[in-house]
Amino acid sequence: MSTPEPARGHLARRLIQLYAGLTLYGASSALLVEAGLGLEPWGVLHQGLAELTGLTIGAVSIAVGAVVLLLWIPLRQRPGLGTVSNVFVVGVAMDATLAAVPAAHALAVRIPLLLAAVLLNGVATGLYIAARFGPGPRDGLMTGLHRRTGRSLRLMRTAVEVAVVVSGFVLGGTIGPGTLLYALSIGPLAQVFLRVFAVPPASGGGTGVAPTRPEGAILRP
Repeated sequence: MSTPEPARGHLARRLIQLYAGLTLYGASSALLVEAGLGLEPWGVLHQGLAELTGLTIGAVSIAVGAVVLLLWIPLRQRPGLGTVSNVFVVGVAMDATLAAVPAAHALAVRIPLLLAAVLLNGVATGLYIAARFGPGPRDGLMTGLHRRTGRSLRLMRTAVEVAVVVSGFVLGGTIGPGTLLYALSIGPLAQVFLRVFAVPPASGGGTGVAPTRPEGAILRP
C-alpha cells in the first residue's frame, strides 16, 4: 500500500530538517574553531585528538562519534537515523567549512564569529532534534548513563563533559571564553529553536526509525 501524500510530505520535511540541522551543526562547530576563543566541550576533545593524531578535526569527530555509539550497546540505547547520520554528517560539514572559510586573525573578526557560531549552533540543535529521528551519540550516551546508573541527567552530563574538556585540554584543545559562553547559552538557544522548528506529529503513524521526545534530548543546563 502506498504512503499517503500528507505522510510523505511530513517525512520529507523531517528529513530535510534533520540533514540541514546536522550540516549547520558541523559548520557552526567549525566556526568556533576558526574563532579560536574556546570550543564546546566535545570540540575541545576533538581538537586535542586532532593535534595528537594529525587527522582533521572532522575525521576525529566521526571516529569519536562511532566509538561513543558503540558504548550505547551495553547501555541498551536504541539509535535512530539521526543518531547514525550525526556521526558522519557533522564531521564532514566541519572539514568542508574549515576548508572553505579563510583564517580569522583579528579579534574584531573573531568575536563576531564566535557569537555567530554559538547562535547557529543553537539553531542547528533545534533543527535536528525537532526532526525527531533520535539524539546524537554523545547526548544518547548521557541519557543512557542516567538510566543505567539512576544518577541525575545533570550529574551525568557534568561528569562526562568535565572529563571530556580536561582530556581535550591536556591534549592541546582550546578552552576560553567561548567555552563558557557556549555552556551558558546553548541550552536556552536550543530550547527556543526547538519550539520554532517543532514538527507536528503526522496522522499516518510511525516512520520505522527510533524517535525521541525533543525535550528529552536537550541536555544543556
